[in-house]
Amino acid sequence: MSLSKISRLIQLIGLLQAGKGATAGSLAKHCQVSRRTIFRDLEVLRRARVPLLYDGAVGAYRIPGTYFLPPTHFTTEEALAVLVLCREMGRDRSLPLYGAAQAAAIKLESSLPAPLREDVRELSAAVQIRLEPNCPLVEQRDIYHQLLHSITARRQVRIQYDSFSEERLIETRLSPYRLLFSRRSWYVIGRSSLHREIRTFNVSRVRRLECLDDTFHTPRSFSVERYLGNAWHLIAEPGPDFHVVVRFERLVARNVAEVEWHKTQRCEPRDDGRMDFVVTVSGLNEISWWILGYGDQAEVLQPQALRELVRQRATRMVELYDKPRAEHT
Repeated sequence: MSLSKISRLIQLIGLLQAGKGATAGSLAKHCQVSRRTIFRDLEVLRRARVPLLYDGAVGAYRIPGTYFLPPTHFTTEEALAVLVLCREMGRDRSLPLYGAAQAAAIKLESSLPAPLREDVRELSAAVQIRLEPNCPLVEQRDIYHQLLHSITARRQVRIQYDSFSEERLIETRLSPYRLLFSRRSWYVIGRSSLHREIRTFNVSRVRRLECLDDTFHTPRSFSVERYLGNAWHLIAEPGPDFHVVVRFERLVARNVAEVEWHKTQRCEPRDDGRMDFVVTVSGLNEISWWILGYGDQAEVLQPQALRELVRQRATRMVELYDKPRAEHT
């Protein structure tokens, strides 16, 4: 069975459960196919033992009650996206929500008629998604759920945190505004009493958490997008933004241009096959590590401060490899 037919049958089930039914003409118009195609689809549903009823007085077909699912009004692409994405992402059960996504896909799938269900399974198996390596939160699952509860209940928490930047254990009272999953880890963003400002904390580094009775209110003006500004990833450094230009060699230029790395980026191809990558960022440290990952295939043209930062780190890398290799013990 083709992808378009599977999608259309899922759509028809939703339409036939909604309201008092639908005529073949209205179904054909909604699905943008001919009446003959609709009649063939209805016969497929009958053979799949879908309880399809026909009201001869008005010429309408319907499925009684909510035999499968309440009407969702999914488009064909939406229905298949839910099944495929939730099933694939749910394979990684090490992260909160991913396992639940897979369970939701299984429930949605199981509500379909058996023959159609088998076709959908075959289709979803044809698509695979590989996620980046991530922090599994094996020992922090309870902390994650406590943070989620505190955010919904607007309750402050007290956390003990293994701070990477401060190189020590710190303790702070936190008003958790948002949970954010970005690239490889979960983060909680909120106002820290210790720092007296909004900060980002990696959930995997929270060593202890205590839920408090004190409440908080998330400022109306707060949003994750506004808080992060033009940060390359998660750290928006203080001071003015930087206009950055990086020239990529022909070997990697096309691959770099194919990815949306940042919301402000602009790619300027050159006649010789190289490409200038132009972006505006709040801070230089995060983007410097990204540039270094391309080795001799990337050169910083602007600003001079970033060019110098990359040069210093590249020099230290060369010095590291110039040393005699330590003997294995």
